[in-house]
Amino acid sequence: MTNSVSGTSSPITTATTAASPSTASASSGSKLDKDTFLQLLVAQMRYQDPSKPADTSAFLSQTAQFSQVEKMEELVKQQGEMLAAQLSLSASSLVGKTVSYTGPDGKEAVGVVTSASLGSSPTLKVGNTDVPLSSVKEVTSAGRPGTEPASTEGN
Repeated sequence: MTNSVSGTSSPITTATTAASPSTASASSGSKLDKDTFLQLLVAQMRYQDPSKPADTSAFLSQTAQFSQVEKMEELVKQQGEMLAAQLSLSASSLVGKTVSYTGPDGKEAVGVVTSASLGSSPTLKVGNTDVPLSSVKEVTSAGRPGTEPASTEGN
């Protein structure tokens, strides 16, 4: 049974309305975070009906879900950092190698990598051209592309 008083709203309704995804994203562009979750959980506990207390297993379940979301956010952050490190390592290992790549004009070009700029999107310096690592099509040893090292068989 729900009792409502005209012209007033419960703190839970106010907190829930203020934290709803459509309201939060439309008004401020912010996202729901752990602070919002904890505020809702505390409001829910504070304003529960004393004659019908909330189920403790529901609170434990919500807390466990909160912990899982928090850990997943941390994993996403760490994976992004690891990907950036791998891309930087890949770019730096190409210095001195001959690469074929798609140039800014859309045509295939070939050249020797003289340097690498590291960061979230590494680029290679080939001659006077900055080449995004994602544009590289083929990597060969220093020298002309398509040539193979001399065979040592028969010695």
